[in-house]
Amino acid sequence: MDALYTAVATATHGREGRAVSSDGTLDLELGIPVEMGGSGKGTNPEQLFAAGYAACFASALGLVGRPAKVDVTQAAVTGEVGIGKQGEGFGLAVTLRVELPDTVDEETGRKLVEQAHQVCPYSNATRGNIPVELVIE
Repeated sequence: MDALYTAVATATHGREGRAVSSDGTLDLELGIPVEMGGSGKGTNPEQLFAAGYAACFASALGLVGRPAKVDVTQAAVTGEVGIGKQGEGFGLAVTLRVELPDTVDEETGRKLVEQAHQVCPYSNATRGNIPVELVIE
């Protein structure tokens, strides 16, 4: 693969540190969620992954919608990323909730969501590695 763009970010002190992008536009305090025994102050890797996957999937939806002449610019994608024990370590599970505009019929919407799942880089990276559920709302 020839990269069109490479994002660079550095995290220090793990889940209780900072994450900073090389250009400085991302600079976040990291914190452990209350559910995992932390204070809940700061964002966490699962939130960052959920936001990135949701944004990328929404773009992929637009990419497949254009040639089909279906306007999905008002679609909203909500990413849910769960973390839990898996064997000796931890694993992730993702649910993507896709809210399509009322102008898109159910069959067309399902086709576009499935097509987006085939072209989205996050979907391609996770396929076969973690469960990803697609929910059309």
